[in-house]
Amino acid sequence: MITTSFGSIRPWHPEDAEALAAYADNPKIWRQMRDSFPHPFTMERAHAFIDATLKPSSSLFLALASPHEAIGGIGITRGDDVHHRTAELGYWLAEPFWGRGYMRTAIVALTSYLFAQTDLLRIYAEPFASNLASIRALERAGYSCEGRLHCSVVKEGKVLDQLLFAAVWTVYAAPEGC
Repeated sequence: MITTSFGSIRPWHPEDAEALAAYADNPKIWRQMRDSFPHPFTMERAHAFIDATLKPSSSLFLALASPHEAIGGIGITRGDDVHHRTAELGYWLAEPFWGRGYMRTAIVALTSYLFAQTDLLRIYAEPFASNLASIRALERAGYSCEGRLHCSVVKEGKVLDQLLFAAVWTVYAAPEGC
């Protein structure tokens, strides 16, 4: 568990299913996520997701939790082969908590933890270019924009660009005030 100013970053628990289903079943969140993020996000899907996070995997999916309930998720998926020391970062936050700096705080906390406790050399994220809140969170968390991936995804039948942000262990330093 990682303690933060808003609560913690911790493993998912079966009792998180109700909050997960309620908060994740939001089209505003789904529109900024990959299609593997379910919509609608039902209780059945919440239980299945939580069960999957408890099994051994090259991915790590954690809950962002206030002192009262799970309010979002953050995780990484490790690469393989020559990318085995690289991981992709993904995250989402429940709409009632937007605009409070929670995601920036979570990104800094998890990135710092992973660089200190694992052999990862690089952590990257690929937000849709239209997702300004996610881009700001990454910038404020000390990630560098490495480029634009033109016409790289299709979401809801629309071809979209993504931006490539990364943190590299040799140069990453958490921003002040975290």
